[in-house]
Amino acid sequence: MKKKMILLSVILLLLFLLCYPAEALAAARNGLKLWLETLLPTLLPFMILTGILVHTDWITKILQPTAPFFKVVFGLSPGGAYVFLLGLLTGYPMGAKLTADLYYAGKISRQEAEYLLTFCNNPSPAFLITYVGHICLEGKLHIGFLVGILFLSDMICMCFFRFTVYRKNSLLSFCTPKTSEQEYTSAGLLDFVIMNSFETMAKLGGYILMFSILSAAISHFWYLPAQGKYILLGLIEVTTGLHGLLLSGFSYSLRVLLALCISAFGGFCIMAQTKSVLGKELSLHPYASAKCMNAAVTAVLILIFL
Repeated sequence: MKKKMILLSVILLLLFLLCYPAEALAAARNGLKLWLETLLPTLLPFMILTGILVHTDWITKILQPTAPFFKVVFGLSPGGAYVFLLGLLTGYPMGAKLTADLYYAGKISRQEAEYLLTFCNNPSPAFLITYVGHICLEGKLHIGFLVGILFLSDMICMCFFRFTVYRKNSLLSFCTPKTSEQEYTSAGLLDFVIMNSFETMAKLGGYILMFSILSAAISHFWYLPAQGKYILLGLIEVTTGLHGLLLSGFSYSLRVLLALCISAFGGFCIMAQTKSVLGKELSLHPYASAKCMNAAVTAVLILIFL
């Protein structure tokens, strides 16, 4: 059934490309513009610099003084704390990328990697403040409330998975490298990290391109009430869906609820990007289940506080 659905989707997108080339071209340009002007300059430097840290022992040395705090409060090793902190700052999908890199480098266990996936891959504060707060919600919502609600929801999800799903597992168990360790000179390490980072960015660009075309096809053939279209587009691709809320005609309170829930969930495009950086051994299930819970908890918090 899964293969049939994928085949049907591919055929429909091909027909859309052939029958409506102007709309498909515009959607592809928008997707590539997002990748080239936003993701590439913001994520690529982080990928290169963090890649260097991952393939050395500098992470442990830098965060060793804070190890007791992160072990007691979050149940994390120094490597896990590094993923948590950078995941908060850099946003999708860097939390998942760092988790996978540290797991395959033998810096964290599989249990800790799966646990990290439930709360370390989130929208960045810059995205929330600028795009969600000032553009999509027109600057009417206090930034502290916007960021605080999503952070609180994320921490609630973290506590749930830590004390229920992974309660019986040893998160900080001994781990061994999943890939053979190689000795690099300074120049050789930099070359390896740069090529690996560009490969990851190329994958992300491909996913953004295809989901942009998919969103355009849905918009073209949508004949049901327009409000449902904006919600569906938000579930598919977060930036398109959030921008569509401006045209939806929803009340401001409902727009806030939908915008924050969509941001917490991330969309299927982000989910596909996350899967692409996890590799073969790490499952997407912990991340997917956590994102669904995160969106539900966010909705409850907004209804309570707003």
